[in-house]
Amino acid sequence: MDGPMSDTATPETHEFQAEVRQLLDLMIHSLYSSREIFLRELVSNAADAADRLRFEALQDASLFENDPEPEVRISVDAEARTVTISDNGIGMNRTDVIDNLGTIARSGTRRFLDALTGDQKQDAQLIGQFGVGFYSAFIVADKVSVHTRRAGEPASAGIRWESDGKGAFTLESAPREARGTDVVLHLAEGQDEFLERERLRSVIRRYSDHIAIPVRLLDEAGEHDTVNQASALWMRPRTELGDDDYQQFYQQLTFDTEPPLRWIHNQVEGDQSYTSLLFIPGQRPFDLFEPESGHGPRLYVRRVFIMEDREHRLLPRYLRFVRGVVDSDDLPLNVSRELLQHNRQVDRIRAASVKRILDTLERMASDDAEAYSRFWNAFGTVLKEGPVEDPKNAERVAGLLRFYSTTAEDAPTVSLADYVERMKPGQKAIYYLTGEGLAAIRNSPHLEVFRKRGIEVLLLAEPVDEWLVTHLPQFGDTPL
Repeated sequence: MDGPMSDTATPETHEFQAEVRQLLDLMIHSLYSSREIFLRELVSNAADAADRLRFEALQDASLFENDPEPEVRISVDAEARTVTISDNGIGMNRTDVIDNLGTIARSGTRRFLDALTGDQKQDAQLIGQFGVGFYSAFIVADKVSVHTRRAGEPASAGIRWESDGKGAFTLESAPREARGTDVVLHLAEGQDEFLERERLRSVIRRYSDHIAIPVRLLDEAGEHDTVNQASALWMRPRTELGDDDYQQFYQQLTFDTEPPLRWIHNQVEGDQSYTSLLFIPGQRPFDLFEPESGHGPRLYVRRVFIMEDREHRLLPRYLRFVRGVVDSDDLPLNVSRELLQHNRQVDRIRAASVKRILDTLERMASDDAEAYSRFWNAFGTVLKEGPVEDPKNAERVAGLLRFYSTTAEDAPTVSLADYVERMKPGQKAIYYLTGEGLAAIRNSPHLEVFRKRGIEVLLLAEPVDEWLVTHLPQFGDTPL
């Protein structure tokens, strides 16, 4: 698999990794009722390839190869029973193809298989979160061909990948003049609905309407008709957008199965011009507590995707559950991670975004107890990192924290403000007890004297709690 490509055009056969074979079997046999999502996934991959091209071309404009406008094209051949999804994005070389289409990219396949629920609708949504969307092609196709060439490489470097999804794939040299990728789906028996252009059009509009590059469908007259909005939703005025627009964009961005709890859309002009669209999710992602997780807003500069905020420059780490985009008009297009570390404009964006998020959480906590309870159950453990990581906002974050206590042993509903309001006359401090597990703390003999005197005690059972109380000596004027 790692040897050099033969000089001949004879196809080489390679076995899929075991987890990929398991995944392919699942796609073919278990996700049939959600089969239309193959188009969502392949269009999303094509748009990502366009984003990567634009980013790399910031350093080397020759990668555009006299074709600077990214797009996705979809065509149908009813006689051959094929659907082709084409892009003029970054493309792939031989190593890329093997890594992306034959092995486990970043262990996503294994993670996906471990996360499956058995609910077809929910499992179909999970596909995008784990980066295994390409394999959804086999839900509708009994053979898939990929013809691709990486931008900047000669036409002779083109390569063709092909598989019937039954355990192996072939690779062969296939010269290609244009950069980018064609994915050709040879539809399986019973999938003729996807040869109907109106069916494809409705799926694109449902799942891919807010992708910020044109998705064009070849009509019967041979003309490419743009199907989607093809504009950055976050740049449109809020007055033009409804709840459905925001929710669809969020699901396209995150592949979350649940709608967001809240969103915050701001367009700032003046000394500094930028737009932010931030979402507070309703459920926890699978890798929230992993150090290398790629959560956080996406940074754009003048609508060009630059990077995921993996290093938490746009938002502090304790707000890593927030998803969305930040699009600056002022940062340089070739902005680097190093520049982000020491940039006043980024610092101002960060400070303003944190304020807006905390404002939104405070309103949710006071106006919608049910929504805040959902938020806390998903992200409360992460928010507890806030007073340690963000001393400037420690008091505000502390006000958002919720705890179990001797008066609320069944649910973490007690805020520090609630506790202070209920303090006994003459009581000078907020009392808490830490330990390993809620049951052990509830039964601690240390609580007996407090119960006798009717003094409430916070019950802190999470590992992060020890860290929290060490860095939160008081709330308002009341010591802990």
